[in-house]
This record gives sequence, C-alpha cells and structure tokens, in this order.
Amino acid sequence: MVKRLNNHFSQNIGDLIFEKLTLLFAVSVFLLVILMGYEMYLGSKISIQKFGFSFLFNSSWDPVQEVYGALPIIYGTVVSSILSLLIAVPLSIGVAIFLAEVAPSWLEKPVSFLVELLAGIPSVIYGLWGIFVLVPWLRNSFEPWLADKFGYLPFFRGAPYGFGMLAAVMILTIMLLPIISSISRDVLKAVPRSRREAALALGATKWQSTLIVLKDAKSGILGASMLGLGRAIGETMAVTMVIGNRSLISTSLFDPSYTMASVIANEFTEATSQMYLSSLIELALVLFIITIIINAFARILVWSMSRKWSAA
Repeated sequence: MVKRLNNHFSQNIGDLIFEKLTLLFAVSVFLLVILMGYEMYLGSKISIQKFGFSFLFNSSWDPVQEVYGALPIIYGTVVSSILSLLIAVPLSIGVAIFLAEVAPSWLEKPVSFLVELLAGIPSVIYGLWGIFVLVPWLRNSFEPWLADKFGYLPFFRGAPYGFGMLAAVMILTIMLLPIISSISRDVLKAVPRSRREAALALGATKWQSTLIVLKDAKSGILGASMLGLGRAIGETMAVTMVIGNRSLISTSLFDPSYTMASVIANEFTEATSQMYLSSLIELALVLFIITIIINAFARILVWSMSRKWSAA
C-alpha cells in the first residue's frame, strides 16, 4: 500500500514538473516577442523623439539631410502586397478546390507535394529567377504590350524598365500561391463530408456542392489569405532583387518602388549615423507590429474554423 502511494506521488510530481516546464516554454516564446519589440523600441527612440508620427506620413527619405519619412516605403509595401494577394487568392482557391474536391487520390498527392515544394524554395532563388527570366520578359514583351493596349490607364504608363512594382507583384504572387492553396486545401478538407453528401442527396450538382463547402470554409480561407498577406509584407530578398529600390510614390506599375523589408536589407549596413540607424529600426518596428497583427488575425480565423467543425 505504501509502495503504491509512493508511486502515485512520484507520478504526480513528474506530471507537475512536466506541466510547469511546458508552461515555461510557452511563456518564454511570448516573452521573446515582447523583448524583440521592446529592443526595437529602444533602438528607434531617437527617431521617434525627433519625427513622431510624421515619420509615417513624410515622403522624404534623405540620409544626407538626416530627414526620414516612411510614407513611400509603406506605400510600396502595401501596394505590392495587396496586388499580389488579389492575384494569388483566386488562383490558390482554384488549386485548393481541385486538390480537395476534384482530383483523384492518385493525382492529389503528387500535385500537393509539388505545391508544398514551391513554399520551401528559398526566396533568393525566386529573386534570381526574377532577375534572369521574369524581368527580361517584362521589359521586352509584357510591359510594352501593356503600354500599347492599356497605356491610357495611369497604371501602365512610363518606360518599361522590367525592374519595378509589377515584377515584385508577380514574384510575390508566385510565392504566395503555395501557402494560401495548401492552407485552403486543409480547410476545405476539414468541412465534414456529410455536408457534401447532403447537398448531392438533395439534387445539387458537384459544382453546387463545392460552392456550399466554400461557403462553410470562407473564414478559414480568409485566414489563409491573411497569412499570405503577412508573408508578402515581410518578404525581403526576392522583392529587393526585382522592385528597383527607389523611394517613390507612383501609380504606374512600371516604376521602381521600395518596401520596408527592402529598405532594411539594403541600407542597414550603410547606416553610419545614429539617426539613420534609429530610423531604420523604427521602420523595422512598424513592420514588426503590422506582421504580428495580421498573423494573429489570420490564426484566429483559421482556429475558429477548425473549432467550429470539430465541434460539429
């Protein structure tokens, strides 16, 4: 009896230690995020004190005059991310529908593997492909065609450099496609099969039953899209290599632009003054906050979708 009580006590102690240890790991991740944000705040304090909120709305980025404004950089980040998302989401949903609803099992697995393989390719490889394949094609063929057919629109005016906003948008679209499609496929598969069978039993066609599944999975697909947006906003190397890297606000997709990640990657080693370095760190802080908000919102949407159908 005493031996049994000792064994039970030892097991409870072991469970308690395991519980507290895993709690410590979870809390340490949370504290690490807070510490990163705090360190960036300390590093950007000089810039915050000098420019205040005008840093977000000033259009001048001039290291010579020690005047820094992030508006053109935020503009380039937002425009490239949103345009790439607008193109990637319909394509990704089409791929997800094919894999989850249409493709036979012998075809689904290899195609799913290839889609997920795209997500694992380093961004610098996409950048090199953009420089040697995408940019020459845009400069010699696609951008002149757009200027000829749609030059009356402000989005397709200017010289066809190849390097610019359009190249960055296309690179980001290719990079977002596997992320959004993979998560959307998992979300579609999480919808109970009884929903499909009920729709078909009532006389719905395959396409109509798929629309019902899409309606049920809309919050999860929205979450996948938000995760893709977070990736687009924070993407560095591939965008830096093709966007042209100029602090400029322009409606033309042919013109060069800048993103927050590109500025940090390009200019951090050149920051010789305290104000220059502090401004770059403040830019990193803005990017950090935006990325956390977007990813947290996306995770909540995907989690709510999974919880809903798990309960069902």
